[in-house]
Amino acid sequence: MSLESTYREAMALNEIQDMAEREVKAQEFFKKLNKSDLPENFNWAEEIFEGIHVKERGDQLALIWTDMDTDAEAQYTYKELAANGNKLLNFLRKKGVEQGNNLYMLTPIVPETWFATFAGIKGGLVSVPTATTMTEREIQFRFEAYKPDVIVSFEGLTDLVDDALEKADCTPKAKIVLGEKAGWISYSTIAEEAAEAEAAVVKSEDVLFCFFTSGTTGLPKRVGHSAVSYPLGHLSTAVIIGLEPGDVHHNLSAPGWAKWAWSSFFSPFNMGATATGFNFTVLDIKKYIGAVAKYKINSFCAPPTAWRAFVGLDLSEYDLSAMKYSLSAGEPLNPEVIDQWLEATGTEIRDFYGQTESTAMIGNPPWMAKKMRLGSFGYPSYMYDVILADDEGNEVTEPDVTGHIVVRLSDWRAIGLFQEYIDNDAKTQEAFKHGLYFTGDKATFDKDGYWWFVGRSDDVIKSSDYRVGPFEVESALIEHAAVMETAVVGVPDPKRHQLVKAFVILAQGQEPSKELALELFKHTIEVLAKFKIPRIIEFVDELPKTISGKIRRVELRENEDGEKQEKATEFYYHQFPELSSKKK
Repeated sequence: MSLESTYREAMALNEIQDMAEREVKAQEFFKKLNKSDLPENFNWAEEIFEGIHVKERGDQLALIWTDMDTDAEAQYTYKELAANGNKLLNFLRKKGVEQGNNLYMLTPIVPETWFATFAGIKGGLVSVPTATTMTEREIQFRFEAYKPDVIVSFEGLTDLVDDALEKADCTPKAKIVLGEKAGWISYSTIAEEAAEAEAAVVKSEDVLFCFFTSGTTGLPKRVGHSAVSYPLGHLSTAVIIGLEPGDVHHNLSAPGWAKWAWSSFFSPFNMGATATGFNFTVLDIKKYIGAVAKYKINSFCAPPTAWRAFVGLDLSEYDLSAMKYSLSAGEPLNPEVIDQWLEATGTEIRDFYGQTESTAMIGNPPWMAKKMRLGSFGYPSYMYDVILADDEGNEVTEPDVTGHIVVRLSDWRAIGLFQEYIDNDAKTQEAFKHGLYFTGDKATFDKDGYWWFVGRSDDVIKSSDYRVGPFEVESALIEHAAVMETAVVGVPDPKRHQLVKAFVILAQGQEPSKELALELFKHTIEVLAKFKIPRIIEFVDELPKTISGKIRRVELRENEDGEKQEKATEFYYHQFPELSSKKK
């Protein structure tokens, strides 16, 4: 079978303006897709990008790019983007690169990242996106675990890459640099290659992407995605975002992590939309939101920390009238942020959820506008058979009961789900058991079917006989106007096993004080059950995070396991006698 008609149906689906009708059609679309037989071979670059978009909208912009530091700009049509990708593929083949070889991309937000991604898919290479902020040891770990056949890197990282290659005893077939570097091939030489290239015959189950996870709870794992799980699986993401053909979409995310592939590549290009990329060294929020206005962005996906910064600006100074859709993922947003953005743009910020191992699997699609519940991350995508389960894999059917977020595999296997943890059978078997895929996250759903994130399974706090999800405590704290960001963990306690501790970054203009700590304790008393109230609050300037922006709670816990030292910005619940009449 050909998947061309599937993509055309998805594009037509997202063009339906009556949201009630779009929801019905989305359910019908995924119900049919989930039970469809997939073709034996599928090359997305040839069949969809070129076969549909280059042929039918070849002169439409596929990519708008700007450098925030230099104000440089570049724009590429669908035809031009394909031509640049084909040139790179032709060059790699001349260097002896073959289908199935590994292509490491250590590139920032530059057009070449889009070209290389296209070339990898069309040539049947295994793309290994790698963040440009990696240390030499982190790069070496990746090279040792998964030897590179090709490396495309920006100039500033080449010394680290060369050292890592030597220590990992690797000799790639080609090293390509964005710039000039002795011993490397300048990317500029690729311009001489032919603009057309033969597509590899790629089997649907062939692994085309290897993502190293961000390592929040241990060493990074290698997530293998296939020729269909990302190109086809991201129809779930495109539908949740709401992208229509011709829309201009922006995603504030760096290459090297799955979110970039989600929202800067597959979602817009699946739908025949225009992707945008804003490169920067240090985020200047005024300049950034100015670019969002300048390029008339229709849909905008950003992390919660960015949304909080943006609404701190006078948004009336920017023309954001082109905005149709706004999305966030990863942490709860306080209502004030959502309200201020809604006032400025007329769009609600919609939350959604997924993993490196999946595409968007839970979220608030466009038809949830004005029906969302603040703090809820929506409900499962129709592509996934998502349920909650206990430790033994039994389905949780009662509302407000915490369970593991799992994908049931007995009726159908969700197309967007990854193939395996590459060369790690033990981790693969740990994730796939009881006929389910265990995400490693926990959640609840309420009586009306809205889902509420609890936290990573490893992050759940065990205090006395209770289990506390950090996400709910963080959500409560962030509702307070003085709080910019927070992370909650369990710290050792001889009586209760663990105490709930909150690390708090204050909003601009706020200063740590005993009085403010008391105010925050009182606030949580009003909104949380007594066993969930934080017993310790520490004011901090920053939180440890992965390069992709996820809070490393494991690092916070490890720092608390050592010998305790008194801190001037740390306050305990029991220090406040006035709380004794409150919840205990």
